[in-house]
Parts: sequence; C-alpha cells; structure tokens
Amino acid sequence: MVRLPVKDILAKSKENFEEAWLAYGKLIPTKRLKPKDILSCGVGKPHPVYEVCQRLRQAFLSLGFEEVVNPLIVEEEDVKKQYGPEALAILDRCYYLAVLPRPDVGLSKERVEALKKYVADLTPDKVQRLQQVLHSYKKGHIAGDDLIEEMSKALDVEDTMATRILWDVFPEFRDLKPEPTRLTLRSHMTTAWFLTVAALQHKRPKPIKLFSVDVRVRREQYEDETHLRTHRAASCVVVDEDVVPDDGRDIAQAVLESLGFKEFKVVRKPVTAKYYAPGTEYELYVKSYGDWIEVANYGIYSPVALANYEIEYPVLNVGIGVERVAMILYSYKDVRELVYPQFYGKWSLSDCEIAKQISLQHKPETQAGWRLVEAIVKAFEQYAEAPSPCEFKVYEGELLGRRVEVYVYERDPGVKLVGPAAFNEIVVYEGNVIGIPPSHVQSIVSPLIEEARSRGCKTGIRYVDAFAALAAARIEAACMVGAGEVDVRVRMVKLPSDINVEIGEVARRYINENRKVIDVRGPAFLAVRARTSEK
Repeated sequence: MVRLPVKDILAKSKENFEEAWLAYGKLIPTKRLKPKDILSCGVGKPHPVYEVCQRLRQAFLSLGFEEVVNPLIVEEEDVKKQYGPEALAILDRCYYLAVLPRPDVGLSKERVEALKKYVADLTPDKVQRLQQVLHSYKKGHIAGDDLIEEMSKALDVEDTMATRILWDVFPEFRDLKPEPTRLTLRSHMTTAWFLTVAALQHKRPKPIKLFSVDVRVRREQYEDETHLRTHRAASCVVVDEDVVPDDGRDIAQAVLESLGFKEFKVVRKPVTAKYYAPGTEYELYVKSYGDWIEVANYGIYSPVALANYEIEYPVLNVGIGVERVAMILYSYKDVRELVYPQFYGKWSLSDCEIAKQISLQHKPETQAGWRLVEAIVKAFEQYAEAPSPCEFKVYEGELLGRRVEVYVYERDPGVKLVGPAAFNEIVVYEGNVIGIPPSHVQSIVSPLIEEARSRGCKTGIRYVDAFAALAAARIEAACMVGAGEVDVRVRMVKLPSDINVEIGEVARRYINENRKVIDVRGPAFLAVRARTSEK
C-alpha cells in the first residue's frame, strides 16, 4: 500500500514544483503487488439526498411528466424579464460568473533571450510556432487546458519545461484577474423554466408536462443548519390553456404521498413573487412529528413574465425542496450534516463495519495450506483437555514438494494442551473489540462481555483459528525455502497481532478517536512444530 510522505511532498513542491511532480509521481504504482478486485466489493452506500432525488424522479415519471435538463447558467436579463422591478433584490441572491481574460502576449527580443535559458536549441522556427500558439490561445482556438501541451510541441520540450516557461517567462498569466460577466448561476429553477417552455410550447401537444430534479445556487451570507449555498429542487411545469392553482396542490400532494407523507396543509402567500400571477402563489406543508413543515410551493406564472418570452399559454409551476424533504425522511436537524456528512456529520462506524475490517495478518496461499489449518484446529479442539506434557501428530505427507510432519504440543508440565483463552472469539460491541470466551467456559465474565456475547457483531475469528493460519503460513514458507524445522508458539495474548489478527487503519482510528477499547488479552498457550524434508 502506498502511503504518501505529505510533509516532504509539500516542502519539495514549494521549492521546485516540476521536480516534486516528477519525483513523487513515481510513488504511484502501475501494478498491484497483491490481487484485488475493485469491482467486487459488495453493495455500495447511496447518499440520502440522491435517494430522495431518485424517488422524486420516479414519482414525476409515474404521473406522466417528461424529464428535461434546464440550463444552469442564465443571463442576468432573464431574471429581469421574470421578476420585473423585484429583480434587483433577486439578483442580490445570484452568483455572477467571472472569467479570466486571455492576454495578448508578444515575443520581444528580451523574451526570446529569456527563452534560451530553457530551450537550448531555440530556432527562429520554434519562436514563430510559439507565437502562433499564443496568438491562437488569445483568439480562443486553443483551450486553456491544452496550452501547455501546444507550447511543448512548438518548442520541442517536455511538458514540465513548458510549465516552467509559462511561469517564468510570461508573468502576464500569473497576474491575471477575473473579469465579471452578465451570466449568473440559476438561483431558482423558474429562471430556466421560462427558457425551456418558450422552446417547447409549440413542439408538444397540450398539456405539456415537464419536470427536472436539479441544483440551484444562492448567495447565502453564510451556511448554517438551515441554509446551504447549493441545494436541489424537484420542479415541474404544466403548460395548458386550462390550469389553476389547485392543480399545483394536487401534483405536490401526489408526489409527496409517494414518499410516505399523509397530512398536508396549504397556505396562500400574502405577498406573491412577481413571476407569479397575483394571488396564485401557495405554500404546501407536511406534518412531521407534530410540526407543520413547508416543503413545496406552487403558482401560475405571471402573464407579463410569459409575454417577455412570447409564451402564449398559462404555465403552472410546482417546486419541492429536496433537502428539506430528505431531512424529514432521515430525521436530520442540520442540513449540513445531511448533505455534507464528510465535513459536518459525526463519524460513526457500526459494529459490523468494524468487524469487516478485522482479518488475519498472515495466512496460507495454497489449498493444501488451508487444509493444514483445518487439521491443526481440529487437533486443538480434539485434544484440548489433554494433560501436559503432550504432543499429537496433525499431519504427515507432502506440501509444496516437501515431506512434512506437523505436531501440536505443550511441554510445560501440569497444564493442558491449550490455554483457557484458546477458543475465545473476537467480537465487536459498541465500537469495542473484545475477545469473548465460549459460552460453556466457566469463568468470571464481566457484564460487557455478557452483552457482547449476545448482542455484538461476531467476526468468526477465534484465537485458535488465527494461530493455525499463522502456523500453516510459516510452514508453507519453510517448504519454499528448503528443509528445516518450524516452531510457532503463542503464550499470553496482549495484542491482536499476538494471535495473527490485524485491525484495519480506519477501524483503529475510529476506536481511538471515540475512546473505545481493544481488549483481546488472555492465556492462549498454543504451539505447533513442523519438520520439513526432501521427498
């Protein structure tokens, strides 16, 4: 596994970006050392917001609506056409787009001399080709992300050298400042609906029923538990000679009923937005845990706004706030935690998620090796109560082209073949990783262990299983090297690694940050020896 030396990379990149880029790029492997199938990792985990988006899409489709993609970037003038005098306040909530100007760069004698420091064989032909590249860039014939490549070709140098030339020889690019445009990011889906309806009003039979579930962007002064700058709306329009506000209520309720909502309340807004006809804008509330929460609004577009786009038919619009609906369905109080759990949500791993990250550190690589594991475990289980000193042959035969004899043993007198903790199983309970003795073992057991035994997530890994895998792996390794003796033994277990168990880094971080425990202590006293020889 590649682990990047972040501090070293940052220090080197500040000193010389190109050298750091080349040097540390070699850390990224092109081939895996161990087999791994990225595509077979079980079922993925969807985001709640996109789950709700999908359910809303299905609801609109089932009601006979056609899905469209509305423009995200709209002209300032469109907001003015729709809102009239109110547009000045609405535009305050819009993000305007700015662009970097493309500088008109010439190649003076001084600049050509500077280029010679980077291009040893700088010919007049190369200078001319570079000038053509810069001119084409200015005219927009070369895209910004292709400029370095085209400079590299013109001068016949590596792309890293072209990057240095752009930075050192042409400071105009470093000093560029964005210039504002009249383009905005849509703050309301309505802004784009006028454009779409104008384009389709004569191309679809009435009623025209369209919907879109997509983002809208608003210039909030700050983001808090109820405000985000980017959020989503499930929005639809119906274009027809005969539409009334009650149609909006029926559509909104039908869509929300499909998501499980049952109680609704409609309130007419006392102040109508100027893109709606007077008195036609309504808010729809759903009841959640005893509270009425606004989740949708609807209305009929103003004839004045429609006329600005030469739209000849009444248009009903319904908008449903996706995040607001998702907060109710998934019981979130803070929209930031819902949308951006990676930044605001409390990190949580279930016991089973932790258990999946617990595995064997060493294990055999052949089927014969795994059969040996089974034989070792079976012998420990069969002779567990045998008084010591004792020894039992587990296997005699061939392994990886060698003759092998394998024994389980205990030399210390007055004990048994295995220790009391040999058959403990690793269980995860409330974030703690614990070694749990079998239920039939008579010993002092804490309340935590009793709860973990009945309610925890079992890994299926016992100390004896993990130890047997380690012993088989060591015996396999010895067979590959040559004839010899192998002796594998564990006495008191203090750490998971003592019994050949590893806990994934993510699970360890979670356990440490949440002050959980890893407690696998116990007297295992397991021993295996083997003799390998030529056939």
